[in-house]
Amino acid sequence: MNIITTQFAAACQGGSFIGLPKWYKYLNCGPGNSPQLNDINNVWLIGAAVIEILVRLGALIAIGFVIYGGIQYVISQGEPDKLSKARHAIQDALIGLVIAVAATIVITFIAGRFN
Repeated sequence: MNIITTQFAAACQGGSFIGLPKWYKYLNCGPGNSPQLNDINNVWLIGAAVIEILVRLGALIAIGFVIYGGIQYVISQGEPDKLSKARHAIQDALIGLVIAVAATIVITFIAGRFN
């Protein structure tokens, strides 16, 4: 089973890509500095890390929509209909961002308890 983890995970330490965690974030490191799958319960830890990656991607997308809504607000040229749409886009993106941040905190807390 450890052969699989050494094929897909370079090392337990290292940087991350745009702030996203690695899929083996919650696994323990073994000899050779590779993540270890000791029992079937570790699959839940991998699932938690994958869910955290997806939630963080959702947060990045929400930030993109805040920027998009801000651009739409600036180029609306004072038209009430366009201003309203841009304001709602920003508001909805901020709500999504808050939900994504809260979900990341909950997932990190729960997966940290199992580790």
